[in-house]
Amino acid sequence: MATRVCSPRRAARSRLRSEPVAAFDRERAEAAVRELLFAIGEDPDREGLLDTPARVARAYEELTAGLHQEPEDVLTTTFDLGHDELVLVRDIELWSMCEHHLVPFTGVAHVGYIPADSGKITGLSKLARLVDVYAKRPQVQERLTTQVADALMEILEARGVIVVIEAEHLCMTMRGVRKAGARTITSAVRGTMRSNAATRAEAMALINRPVR
Repeated sequence: MATRVCSPRRAARSRLRSEPVAAFDRERAEAAVRELLFAIGEDPDREGLLDTPARVARAYEELTAGLHQEPEDVLTTTFDLGHDELVLVRDIELWSMCEHHLVPFTGVAHVGYIPADSGKITGLSKLARLVDVYAKRPQVQERLTTQVADALMEILEARGVIVVIEAEHLCMTMRGVRKAGARTITSAVRGTMRSNAATRAEAMALINRPVR
């Protein structure tokens, strides 16, 4: 029996692709919200709540749209410009949903990469869209950070990547420990960003540079 061996790059690319997800079931979502209202002691048939199940269902369809996208969907446009220096977009607004409590966490993402030897780059807006692909789904910040970094390494074949995310989690602001203003910072570094301390320091200096 023949054994098929995948290249490390192809194997890593396959890990980027999500498991197939069923289409959003709005009717089922509305029924679930209605049941939740009953569970907390509310009356979903009172005037103020009559349309709430439908509104929440539509909101969750939008908030989880990333489940039905792949990183390749947004990194399709590339340009061969021969650019071989750092490209960095910082302060990308981020909204995601804690998968443990289904409440939001919000903040900013800083995404930088050093293009492939070919000089292939992508549009700046595509980096923001890539963040949204992984943010608009039930998430944890740590996974979100690594998924963005790995997608850039594999799809753009970047020589180096740095992703830093700073976010406030409502699951520890509005409930539980209730520490408003506490921010979580996660980072993922790949390739030359990991192996070259000077390059990594340059990227971090640009990320931390005060806004003029």
